[in-house]
Amino acid sequence: MAETEPIRVMLVDDHGVVRSGLKAMLAAEDDLELAGEAADGSEAVRFVERFKPDVILMDLLMPVMDGVAATKAIHDRWPDIRIIVLTSFKEREQVDGALKAGAMSYLLKTVSASELVSAIRGAMAGQSKLSSEATQVLIQEMRSPAARDYDLTAREKEILKLMVDGLPNTEIADKLGVSPSTAKFHVSNVLSKLGVSSRTEAVSLALKQKLVK
Repeated sequence: MAETEPIRVMLVDDHGVVRSGLKAMLAAEDDLELAGEAADGSEAVRFVERFKPDVILMDLLMPVMDGVAATKAIHDRWPDIRIIVLTSFKEREQVDGALKAGAMSYLLKTVSASELVSAIRGAMAGQSKLSSEATQVLIQEMRSPAARDYDLTAREKEILKLMVDGLPNTEIADKLGVSPSTAKFHVSNVLSKLGVSSRTEAVSLALKQKLVK
């Protein structure tokens, strides 16, 4: 019976000492092999076709291109490659961004070698692995109340965006090709729906609730 091909793992981290430790870990496992390594996200995207990895261990904070951007670029082009984020960061933005970009698993660098090896093998079987910290972040996000939309119309959202940009009513009117009185009417409606009494409060609420992009 033919032997199973080893899992080809690509290392992406800007710290050589981290890559050295990971290479030693891979060398100790018969079913894992080093496919190649990259020192930043840009290199990772360029080297994927050359190295043809099955699994990528991806750091997040790197020069040139960060891990989230590299994960998205690789996942979009090679969706069958399993990407495991291996990082020191456990903040909500990093966890959420990495998973949305296409990462299968999210682990901290405090993970043990045996846990990391297990995660690599699990990734090949389609299994995700999240650190307890990443899981807690996702639970908190699920419990957070959904941002309100305040029933703003598309035009009112456009008006609010211009208010956030600091435009007065006259410039809003020029921008939208309406009369100043119409612009003032829309601004008043926006303030009413947001439940605020001033443009400053409206802008603060819009930024806090991420009502505009």
